[in-house]
Amino acid sequence: MEVFVVKKVVTLDEAMNHIKDGMTIMIGGFMAVGTPEKFMDALVEKGVKDLTIIANDAGWPDKGIGKLIINKQVKKIIASHVGLNPEVGRQMNAGEIECELVPQGTLAERIRAGGNGLGGILTPTGVGTIVEEGKEKITVDGKVYLLEKPLKADVALVGASISDKKGNLYYNKATRNFNPLIATAADLVIVGAEKIVEVGEIDGNDVMTPALYVDYIVEV
Repeated sequence: MEVFVVKKVVTLDEAMNHIKDGMTIMIGGFMAVGTPEKFMDALVEKGVKDLTIIANDAGWPDKGIGKLIINKQVKKIIASHVGLNPEVGRQMNAGEIECELVPQGTLAERIRAGGNGLGGILTPTGVGTIVEEGKEKITVDGKVYLLEKPLKADVALVGASISDKKGNLYYNKATRNFNPLIATAADLVIVGAEKIVEVGEIDGNDVMTPALYVDYIVEV
């Protein structure tokens, strides 16, 4: 019986053709560790603009997501920390970028909620601070929580250490960070893998993102 196998391994140009102006994009990484740098370089060259970026942070001026911000391709960033990239503050003060700061645990849980089809999460984090502004409060057993809405994206750009040709992913040490989460919460998932191997070469116990989440793989 013939088995139909979807070709997931593509070139960098083929993968980046899916990124369009105005999209919402989740990008993996923590201070640029685990961020697919080749994708950042390709997007700078492509010149897509008016992007909404969802990520842990804004990278550095010369690393990770910071490259897109320096090039003024981002209209909004939703992140837990932007202080490593002074350009974010400058652009905020100039009205060139919108920045939504989200507590890190809340950010991770909102992405998880988006990936799991949940209506949101309840968290006490931010109650009584500016974080609660404009948000619904819900009392459970006498304790007040904020209802935080789920986050989803048009595209997730995932950085993996190893991918097999189906898209089963392994992340080495700290590169794991937000990558497995964002792989569940986007309509299209594109992986930049340092190495691509044959199916079966990654031990099943080491698969951190199953292939069913992955649409395209680029060896970077």
